[in-house]
Amino acid sequence: MTTFAQLGIDGAILQGLTALGFAAPTPIQERVIPTLLHEARDVVGLAQTGTGKTAAFGIPLVQLCDRRSREPQGLVLCPTRELCLQVSRDLGGIARFVPDLRVVAVYGGAPLDGQVRELRRGAQIIVATPGRLHDLIRRRAVGLAALRLVVLDEADEMLQMGFQDELRAILAETPADKNTLLFSATMPPGVAAIAAGYMHEPLEVTVGGRNVGAENIRHVSYLVQAKDRYAALRRIIDCTPGIYSIIFCRTRQETRDVAHWLVRDGYDADALHGDLSQAQRDQVMERFRDRHLDLLVATDVAARGLDVNDLTHVINYTLPDDIASYTHRSGRTGRAGKDGVSIAFIHLREKHLLRAIEQRLRCTFEQGRLPSGHEVCERQLFHLIDTVKQVEIDHGRIAPFLNGITEKLANLDRDELIQRFVSLEFNRFLAAYRDARDLNVVERPRKGREERPAGPAATGRERDGERQRDQMPFVRLRLNVGKLDGMHATRLIGQVNEATPGLSVRFGKIEVRDRELFFEADGRYKELVIAILAPLKINGKDVVVAEAPDWSVKPAAAGFKKGGMKKFAGKKGKKFGPWAGKPDRTGKRQQGPGQRASSAARTRKSAKASSS
Repeated sequence: MTTFAQLGIDGAILQGLTALGFAAPTPIQERVIPTLLHEARDVVGLAQTGTGKTAAFGIPLVQLCDRRSREPQGLVLCPTRELCLQVSRDLGGIARFVPDLRVVAVYGGAPLDGQVRELRRGAQIIVATPGRLHDLIRRRAVGLAALRLVVLDEADEMLQMGFQDELRAILAETPADKNTLLFSATMPPGVAAIAAGYMHEPLEVTVGGRNVGAENIRHVSYLVQAKDRYAALRRIIDCTPGIYSIIFCRTRQETRDVAHWLVRDGYDADALHGDLSQAQRDQVMERFRDRHLDLLVATDVAARGLDVNDLTHVINYTLPDDIASYTHRSGRTGRAGKDGVSIAFIHLREKHLLRAIEQRLRCTFEQGRLPSGHEVCERQLFHLIDTVKQVEIDHGRIAPFLNGITEKLANLDRDELIQRFVSLEFNRFLAAYRDARDLNVVERPRKGREERPAGPAATGRERDGERQRDQMPFVRLRLNVGKLDGMHATRLIGQVNEATPGLSVRFGKIEVRDRELFFEADGRYKELVIAILAPLKINGKDVVVAEAPDWSVKPAAAGFKKGGMKKFAGKKGKKFGPWAGKPDRTGKRQQGPGQRASSAARTRKSAKASSS
């Protein structure tokens, strides 16, 4: 087994690692640290949250700094205040026995003057959020001319939070001969663009594969009706004594509601969302880290950058809008080589999102079965009995009271005493699960599937009928970018195709205007298409995707396959759609607008000839 000493790390830093309890390097540390210590080159590190990325770049950062200079030589950019503080604490721990080395954290939500004073005192390493550092640069309160190493930590989350402009402005202030280190859990196109634009022939170090979930995390899905999500959540919590979990919700209101319901029902829970002040947020996180809370209900934005160890579960109360967010959610459990569980509650219309996550992360969701009320009560009861059996008895302190207790309980026989004891601790569960119904949704085959002819025996009409049943109606969506922004039908389809390998997302009619674009997409994949397009930035504009009213004349939603595109000429120029020249149910070919116009012209010409 490789040791830290074998990686060429200084003795003072080894002392700090020992004090932190680090025994042996993780795979990404073993591959990155020697490279950074012995080669001056750019590095892209791809690994899941909790695999030791901070020490992978932090150890070389501390060792390579010239402590005789008080100018910043290392810069670490983090997406959130919480991650910024965590990284600065970790670097401080690594440098605990390194004399004359200062690490300063600068972030939003804290007084600016105090951070400026800390920077003027001198610091070899700055850990910063992009927004606050950009503000300090504009105020001429910090200089970056002496930087040797720049680290972009959780780069995918920084881009997802909209820090593209700040990153470009900060990197423009850094020396051209610096080395850039990019660490990320996923490699979306935006991160790849930064690597291509700001890094020179970077060495890519990948642990576990690109955009792949951690192997020590079980992914479990429960198929429930939307109205039963909270009841299903309670059953999972009640059937998992000792659970320590983050529960992810899609919206702030949903986060508030779920946290309120959990507290009302007697659970140690609280909410973390964007409406909290920084002081409230810090208080909630302190209680959660100290295990005074078992359950933290959070939105994706609020939970970004949280560094909490030993989570037993991550629960997706609702699935996120994009697959990368699921990667970050699930990566908060199963850290430091421990096993973890990521749970998702879904309904039938969300099964395609589950398949998309499986394909992108190359993982498989187990189909879970929610326990019955009887099973929950049984699990809790036996957990209570096991807990009682493991309690240590202080005989000396109990002895003075034992005679009085025995006298008071003398009229109860053994069985009645057990029943009263269990009822005292257990009545809440018995009441909650009295007459509890089955919450599991059984996915039934579509009508007529059992009789479907197989293979060549199926007629064309039967196969068309099956395709018709499999299709959902198209939904019409609008983008706030058009041809003047460089957006066109081919780019739209290509963007979705690239993000959905293995899926067949069908498109209908597409209309490109100067500053907007309307298109039809398969209704089954509406949320997925919105999740792919919404984070984009085109021609400097944040893309906004919204549902649009139906076309005045609805096209026939048939047969448009992924990547395919038909064109026809109309009076208003080129348009795109699957419906020009397609066979209808009678076997005749439908007419496109140009064909209809020609047919009408022939009719008028014939009528004119007849009248003459």
